[in-house]
Amino acid sequence: MAQFVRNLVEKAPGLVNAAVTYSKPRLATFWHYARVELVPPTPAEVPAAIQSLKKVVESARTGRFKQLTVKEALLNGLVATEVWMWFYIGEIIGKRGIIGYDV
Repeated sequence: MAQFVRNLVEKAPGLVNAAVTYSKPRLATFWHYARVELVPPTPAEVPAAIQSLKKVVESARTGRFKQLTVKEALLNGLVATEVWMWFYIGEIIGKRGIIGYDV
Protein backbone atom coordinates (compact mmCIF):
# COMPACT_ATOMS: atom_id res chain seq x y z
CA MET A 1 0.00 0.00 0.00
CA ALA A 2 2.82 2.39 0.85
CA GLN A 3 4.45 1.66 -2.53
CA PHE A 4 1.19 2.50 -4.30
CA VAL A 5 0.88 5.82 -2.46
CA ARG A 6 4.53 6.65 -3.18
CA ASN A 7 4.07 5.90 -6.89
CA LEU A 8 0.89 7.94 -6.99
CA VAL A 9 2.59 10.93 -5.34
CA GLU A 10 5.51 10.69 -7.78
CA LYS A 11 3.27 10.48 -10.84
CA ALA A 12 0.61 13.02 -9.75
CA PRO A 13 2.32 16.17 -11.12
CA GLY A 14 2.82 14.54 -14.52
CA LEU A 15 -0.79 13.39 -14.64
CA VAL A 16 -2.06 16.83 -13.65
CA ASN A 17 0.10 18.48 -16.33
CA ALA A 18 -1.17 16.03 -18.94
CA ALA A 19 -4.78 16.71 -17.92
CA VAL A 20 -4.25 20.48 -18.11
CA THR A 21 -2.53 20.21 -21.50
CA TYR A 22 -5.38 18.05 -22.82
CA SER A 23 -8.15 20.25 -21.42
CA LYS A 24 -6.96 23.77 -22.33
CA PRO A 25 -7.85 23.78 -26.05
CA ARG A 26 -11.15 22.01 -25.42
CA LEU A 27 -12.15 24.43 -22.67
CA ALA A 28 -11.19 27.40 -24.86
CA THR A 29 -13.48 26.09 -27.61
CA PHE A 30 -16.27 25.48 -25.10
CA TRP A 31 -16.03 29.01 -23.65
CA HIS A 32 -15.94 30.54 -27.14
CA TYR A 33 -19.20 28.86 -28.12
CA ALA A 34 -20.76 29.38 -24.68
CA ARG A 35 -20.23 33.16 -24.95
CA VAL A 36 -21.89 33.17 -28.37
CA GLU A 37 -24.74 30.69 -27.90
CA LEU A 38 -25.76 31.05 -24.27
CA VAL A 39 -26.49 34.77 -24.16
CA PRO A 40 -30.04 36.01 -23.71
CA PRO A 41 -31.67 37.63 -26.73
CA THR A 42 -31.23 41.35 -27.21
CA PRO A 43 -34.33 43.55 -27.40
CA ALA A 44 -33.76 43.87 -31.15
CA GLU A 45 -33.99 40.08 -31.58
CA VAL A 46 -37.32 39.67 -29.76
CA PRO A 47 -39.57 40.81 -32.66
CA ALA A 48 -37.81 38.41 -35.04
CA ALA A 49 -38.36 35.56 -32.58
CA ILE A 50 -42.06 36.44 -32.29
CA GLN A 51 -42.40 36.44 -36.08
CA SER A 52 -40.68 33.08 -36.27
CA LEU A 53 -43.06 31.67 -33.65
CA LYS A 54 -46.04 33.04 -35.60
CA LYS A 55 -44.74 31.26 -38.72
CA VAL A 56 -44.52 27.97 -36.83
CA VAL A 57 -48.08 28.32 -35.52
CA GLU A 58 -49.34 29.23 -38.99
CA SER A 59 -47.50 26.25 -40.48
CA ALA A 60 -49.12 23.92 -37.95
CA ARG A 61 -52.57 25.41 -38.55
CA THR A 62 -52.44 25.17 -42.36
CA GLY A 63 -50.60 21.86 -42.59
CA ARG A 64 -47.63 23.38 -44.41
CA PHE A 65 -45.28 21.53 -42.03
CA LYS A 66 -46.02 18.37 -44.04
CA GLN A 67 -43.98 19.80 -46.91
CA LEU A 68 -40.75 20.10 -44.93
CA THR A 69 -37.70 18.23 -46.14
CA VAL A 70 -36.29 15.51 -43.94
CA LYS A 71 -33.31 17.71 -43.08
CA GLU A 72 -35.54 20.63 -42.02
CA ALA A 73 -37.76 18.33 -39.96
CA LEU A 74 -34.71 16.79 -38.26
CA LEU A 75 -33.27 20.21 -37.44
CA ASN A 76 -36.63 21.38 -36.07
CA GLY A 77 -36.79 18.24 -33.92
CA LEU A 78 -33.28 18.81 -32.60
CA VAL A 79 -34.05 22.42 -31.70
CA ALA A 80 -37.25 21.34 -29.92
CA THR A 81 -35.30 18.68 -28.02
CA GLU A 82 -32.67 21.24 -27.01
CA VAL A 83 -35.33 23.62 -25.69
CA TRP A 84 -36.98 20.75 -23.80
CA MET A 85 -33.67 19.69 -22.21
CA TRP A 86 -32.84 23.28 -21.17
CA PHE A 87 -36.26 23.41 -19.53
CA TYR A 88 -35.45 20.26 -17.55
CA ILE A 89 -32.02 21.57 -16.60
CA GLY A 90 -33.59 24.79 -15.35
CA GLU A 91 -36.14 22.85 -13.34
CA ILE A 92 -33.43 20.68 -11.80
CA ILE A 93 -31.34 23.73 -10.91
CA GLY A 94 -34.37 25.48 -9.45
CA LYS A 95 -35.37 22.43 -7.43
CA ARG A 96 -31.71 21.85 -6.46
CA GLY A 97 -31.94 18.15 -7.14
CA ILE A 98 -32.72 15.53 -9.74
CA ILE A 99 -34.86 13.44 -7.38
CA GLY A 100 -38.51 13.52 -8.28
CA TYR A 101 -38.08 13.76 -12.04
CA ASP A 102 -38.64 10.96 -14.53
CA VAL A 103 -35.45 11.58 -16.49
